[in-house]
Amino acid sequence: MENKKMIQSNQMDPKIWSRLPEDVLEHLLSFLPLKTFLKLRSTCKHFKTLLFSPPFISKHSPSSSSSSSSSSPFSSFFLLSHPQFPRQYPLFDTVHNNWRNLSLCISPVLPSSSSVLLSSSNGLLCFSRSSSSSFIITNVLARSSRVVKYPNLPFSFESVTLISSANNGYNLFVMSAFGSSSQVFVYDSLVHSWSQFGGFDLILNENHHQEGFFHDGYLWFITPEPYFTVCMDLDNGVWKRSNFELPSEVTFARLVSDGDKKMFLISGNGSNGISRSMKLWELNGDSKIWVEVENVPELICRKFLSVCYHNYEHVYCFWHKGLICVCCYSWPEILYYKVSRRTWHWLPKCPSLPDKWSCGFRWFSFVPELYAFV
Repeated sequence: MENKKMIQSNQMDPKIWSRLPEDVLEHLLSFLPLKTFLKLRSTCKHFKTLLFSPPFISKHSPSSSSSSSSSSPFSSFFLLSHPQFPRQYPLFDTVHNNWRNLSLCISPVLPSSSSVLLSSSNGLLCFSRSSSSSFIITNVLARSSRVVKYPNLPFSFESVTLISSANNGYNLFVMSAFGSSSQVFVYDSLVHSWSQFGGFDLILNENHHQEGFFHDGYLWFITPEPYFTVCMDLDNGVWKRSNFELPSEVTFARLVSDGDKKMFLISGNGSNGISRSMKLWELNGDSKIWVEVENVPELICRKFLSVCYHNYEHVYCFWHKGLICVCCYSWPEILYYKVSRRTWHWLPKCPSLPDKWSCGFRWFSFVPELYAFV
């Protein structure tokens, strides 16, 4: 009996939690593992709001000195969008190198079947929803979304790129064709408004699957043959052509950036519009000359080119956590290059994909970020 009384006297009174000052409670709860707290947020409205309290943001946001990408509590993923997975998005975990059993489901956020995934950036996903003439920007992890109405009605677009940063909101770049010319619309999340600029017509002539990429303060694109690179200043809408020439005997070319200082080029090489090989190049920042990094191994190259069957407009590329990913709209696998190891690999086909599949494979880099605000 004495031992029982001693144990009871040492136990904390549960009512003490209700008597703690709110800022002290927030500080204590911020030490919980983020994954654990995310599971608890549905039990209490107050818990859900705590995710966006100063202690949580300072502890778990990327800008925090105690937080870095290497210590992120979340994995990073390849996200697959395909017509045979309506509103379901299979995820390949690039940290653990396997397909996740559960797909990303966004039905509560996008109840309409007309929603189409267009772009991703810094944990945010951009959808179009034609039924409501709007774009939807959503953070699946934070369960938040914003409706961005089309700038004009009627409105049609050819290319959409979402550019997001951890601290400066995001921009939505939309290129729209008007007859024989094009116009660019840029949405700024900080002021919640659209700006309209002139387009660069040659960009629209070949590949609608390839997004632009943000590098060194500009949004970059590559034109169809004769190939050259152009970039746009999102603040003032000014286009300019780069002063560095692409390699010779190029049959297709795609650009990608590591998001920091390096720019890469994936090219098909051959003659008369037929690729015989594929190469990876890196732009020398000082001389502005493309330096050959790797030849794609022959067997891998032959497989990829046979998949494309000379339909190079189906080829698109993107950067994901140290990987250069080369995709084909008509093929269910990704060819990717590990920059640190200088090796090429094929991503295994999604196991939930049916034996008889159609084209329409759109891959995205998805790195969950709780504090990417919509």
